[in-house]
Amino acid sequence: MKTSKLHRSPRHKILPLFAGLLLASGLFRLGSGANSVFAEEISAQEPLESLVCGFESGTEGLLEAFRAREARLVEREGQLEDRIQALHVTEVQVTEKIAELSAAEESLEATLALAQTAASDDLARLTAVYENMKPSNAAALFSEMDPAFAAGFLGMMRPDSAAAVMSNLDPARAYTISALLAGRNANAPTE
Repeated sequence: MKTSKLHRSPRHKILPLFAGLLLASGLFRLGSGANSVFAEEISAQEPLESLVCGFESGTEGLLEAFRAREARLVEREGQLEDRIQALHVTEVQVTEKIAELSAAEESLEATLALAQTAASDDLARLTAVYENMKPSNAAALFSEMDPAFAAGFLGMMRPDSAAAVMSNLDPARAYTISALLAGRNANAPTE
């Protein structure tokens, strides 16, 4: 038995009606719930915006602190570079002064060596003069000299000339000069 479309049972009519009511209720709830959700979202965005603004202002503060620190570091780096440059200039000046002092020292040593050579040459020449004098004339000069000074000349003379001069000196004077000659190297190190 076939039922026609017109003769459907009431049960079949209730089901679409019931589904329609459920759908309308859901839409109604969705519509009223959406308003509250949108309202909550708007109120929730305000603290978020203040939080984002606070973060942005905190970020700005942090960036400003970093910029200030960078500026201090750049200034400090500049100061260090200035000090390094000043130290380099001072180092160059000290090196130049050391070179000048070394040159002056070498010049002084050369002058002293020349003076010492000249003094040695003068003493050698004077010793040769005393050696070539008559022993009696040389003894007269040695008698007037300080005994230490006379001992220095007699020590530089050839032994035969020194003996001839000593034999013409007063015995006390000859003894003093001999003692000075014998003792002048007594304090010299032996090793």
